[in-house]
Amino acid sequence: MKLVWLGHSGFRLEIAGQVLLIDPWLSGNPMFPAGRAGEATAGATAVLLTHGHGDHASNALAIAREQEIPIACIHELSEWWNATESVKTIGFGKGGTIALGEVRVTMVNAVHSSSTDWQGGRPVYAGSAAGFMIAGEGHVIYVSGDTDVMADMKILNDLHHPDIGILSAGGWYTMDMARAAYAARTFFDFRVVVPCHYRTFPILEQSAKALIEGLPGVRVIEPEVLVPLPI
Repeated sequence: MKLVWLGHSGFRLEIAGQVLLIDPWLSGNPMFPAGRAGEATAGATAVLLTHGHGDHASNALAIAREQEIPIACIHELSEWWNATESVKTIGFGKGGTIALGEVRVTMVNAVHSSSTDWQGGRPVYAGSAAGFMIAGEGHVIYVSGDTDVMADMKILNDLHHPDIGILSAGGWYTMDMARAAYAARTFFDFRVVVPCHYRTFPILEQSAKALIEGLPGVRVIEPEVLVPLPI
């Protein structure tokens, strides 16, 4: 298994023969280096989208067309893009599980909004925001998506037992580092935690110090863009 941060909330996950691009926002991402998109997308087999906001989904259509791969996302967004954007989509809902080769991806709840680019002066509804449980190679990775702390997290741990947590933790739009630490120690039994949705803009948290201090005994990895994580 190989996990690489693409900046903000984007990740490249190589697992059980699949190359999954999770929320791959590359162009316009202040943290992603220009001219290196090919490294991020090479050999990709599917895109996983947590929701429709531009800092997660704005490159998904172009990547899916270029790589000729499906986008797995919430049903409403899937139906819309499948009908209007000439891309293959896999639409499913919270609690649903899809198979990507030997990898199992379950869509789970997240507390956030979801829309795509504004049209006619209004944002376009894009279904509900979500997270994922990704199971393969003996691991379960929880991708929280943009969310606050939820009591649902206890149920998610009881059902899936994730050992790796990728947690939105930048604050302002999602839980911050202290709240992410509370969620991790209260509801989960992670071996490794990786923060994301931080450092991208000044309004977001710039350090994972509060997360590290709040999770004694858990390995918290502050990722670097395009550098494989030691998980």
